[in-house]
Amino acid sequence: MKIKTLKHSKFVTKSSSNEINGFLVPIYNIHDQFFDKDTRPEQVYLTVIKKNSSKGPHLHYIRTGCFTCIKGNAAIILKIDEKYETFVSGEKHNFLSVLIPTGVPAMICNIDNNDAYIINTPYPAWTPDMDDEHTADFSDYDINDLYK
Repeated sequence: MKIKTLKHSKFVTKSSSNEINGFLVPIYNIHDQFFDKDTRPEQVYLTVIKKNSSKGPHLHYIRTGCFTCIKGNAAIILKIDEKYETFVSGEKHNFLSVLIPTGVPAMICNIDNNDAYIINTPYPAWTPDMDDEHTADFSDYDINDLYK
């Protein structure tokens, strides 16, 4: 299975007096054609992972996910055909977006010394009555390999 990813450019911003005042990173643009028409994001949320922590593994059968680390750095580990694929996103990794199809278990690990801020743009949007939160078995995955 080929997992779609998209690197994002960082653009320096300047004040009206032409002094650098920060930067911007476009995370989603319909013109990138990254998402299939039927799976364009319907929700955007921020999840924060503390240093030396992870979220998941979990699995969705209804929703796709699209994770982009926007502050800090995070590893996104997917289990595909009983093998693990690791993608790294964040300030040091072109703010990579990783599109996670339904039925693919995922875990997100903070690999930085500070909190990692991850934006998720899932499809369809979550609702309280949606029964799509499933645990996944990553017991054979050695998370310590990420910190070497």
